[in-house]
Amino acid sequence: MAVLARQLQRLLWSACKKKEREKEGREEEEEEEAGRRAHEGPRSLLTAPRRAQRPHGGAEASGGLRFGASAAQGWRARMEDAHCTWLSLPGLPPGWALFAVLDGHGGARAARFGARHLPGHVLQELGPEPSEPEGVREALRRAFLSADERLRSLWPRVETGGCTAVVLLVSPRFLYLAHCGDSRAVLSRAGAVAFSTEDHRPLRPRERERIHAAGGTIRRRRVEGSLAVSRALGDFAYKEAPGRPPELQLVSAEPEVAALARQAEDEFMLLASDGVWDTVSGAALAGLVASRLRLGLAPELLCAQLLDTCLCKGSLDNMTCILVCFPGAPRPSEEAIRRELALDAALGRRIAELCASAQKPPSLNTVFRTLASEDIPDLPPGGGLDCKSARSQKSAERRGRMGMGSPPPRIWAQPWTWRPDSCCPLGILCFSGASTELKKKTDPFPNYMYQRKEGRPM
Repeated sequence: MAVLARQLQRLLWSACKKKEREKEGREEEEEEEAGRRAHEGPRSLLTAPRRAQRPHGGAEASGGLRFGASAAQGWRARMEDAHCTWLSLPGLPPGWALFAVLDGHGGARAARFGARHLPGHVLQELGPEPSEPEGVREALRRAFLSADERLRSLWPRVETGGCTAVVLLVSPRFLYLAHCGDSRAVLSRAGAVAFSTEDHRPLRPRERERIHAAGGTIRRRRVEGSLAVSRALGDFAYKEAPGRPPELQLVSAEPEVAALARQAEDEFMLLASDGVWDTVSGAALAGLVASRLRLGLAPELLCAQLLDTCLCKGSLDNMTCILVCFPGAPRPSEEAIRRELALDAALGRRIAELCASAQKPPSLNTVFRTLASEDIPDLPPGGGLDCKSARSQKSAERRGRMGMGSPPPRIWAQPWTWRPDSCCPLGILCFSGASTELKKKTDPFPNYMYQRKEGRPM
C-alpha cells in the first residue's frame, strides 16, 4: 500500500506539472515584461534599499526538521533571486526534503525557472527507490543538466542571463549538497562549521582547465572577461563550443555534489545567495545563527534578521537565505535570553544618554557611529551592532528627538518563491508569513510587515 500511495503521489504531481507547462511560456513572458516596466532606468542600484521581506517557514514533525526562509531585494533595481522549499517529496518515503536558493544574473528568468522546475527534474532522476549515496549524487548531477537542457529549449535566443544554484536534499541517512556558481551552503555540527561549499570561479584549477580546453579565455578573473562564475544554469552564449558535452563547455551546469552522512550533532544548514556571503563569513554566520536559536527565535524570523544585518553591513545585492534546523539545533537558553534583554536595556540607556547630552538632535548615523566606537559587551557574535539595528532604531524613535525624518516607505520586494502546494495536491503547505502568536512571542523586527498569503504563490 505504501508503494501504491507513493506511485499515486507521483502520478498526481506529474499531471499537475503538465498543466503548469502548458501555461509556462505565456506566464514567464508576462512576468519578464512586467519586470522590465517596473524597473526601467539606467541605474542598477536604487536610491534607497527595498528592505521588506516575506519570511515563511514550516516543520516536519516526524523527522524533527524545521526551516525558515526569507528574501530581500536590497539596493538592486530588480529582484533576481528565487528559492523553493519542499518538506516532503512526492513518491518518496517520509524523511526526504529539498531546499534550493537560486541567484539570477542578467534577469530573473533562469532563477524563477529553476525554483519551479529543478525539483521536478530531481524527482524524475531519483526514481521511487533512490540508491544512497552514489545513486543520489548521480541523480542530482543529471537533474541539473536536464533542467539546463529544458531551459535552453525555452530560452529566447536574443536574451542573455543565467543563475547560480545551491540545493540541499535531505534523506533520513544523508545530507546531499549540489551547487553550481557562488550561492553557498554551510553546515554547523557540534558548534562548529563542519562543511561549506566552494564557489565556482574561473581561476580554480579545474575550472580554468575546462575553460581553456573549450577555447575560452579568462580576463579580469571572468570568463571571456564578462561572467564571474564558471558554472551556472543558463548563460547559453558560453555553451556553444562544438563537439563538447554540456559538462565540458566554457560555463557548465554540472553541479558539484557532496554526500554527508547525518550525525546526531548536526545542528543546521544555511543556504544563501552571494548577497549574504559578500558581507559575512560562513563561520561568522554560523555563530550568529546559533546565538539567535538560543534565544528561541523562529527560523523564518531569524532569516529576516540575518538579511537585515547583512544589509546594515553593506550588502548591495539581492539577498535570499534558507535555514534548515535539524533535531540537534541549539535550544533556547534562559541565560542567553537574560543576556540579550540586558544588552537591549543597555543600548536603550546609552541612546537616551546620547540624545540627552547632544546640543541638537543627533542623526541616526551619528548615534550608530558613536556606539560602534565603544566597547559594548555581549553583542551577537558575527552580527555585532548591525544585528541590533532595528532595536536601536526603535529606541531612538521613542526618544522623539532624532533628526531622522520619516521612515522610508515600505515597498514589497519580490522574493520569487515556488512551493509544492502550488502544483502538488499532496504537498506540504509552507506559510508565507509568521502567525500572530509567533510575532507576539518574538517581535524583534518592528519594521517588518508580515502577510499571510492564501492561494497560489507567485
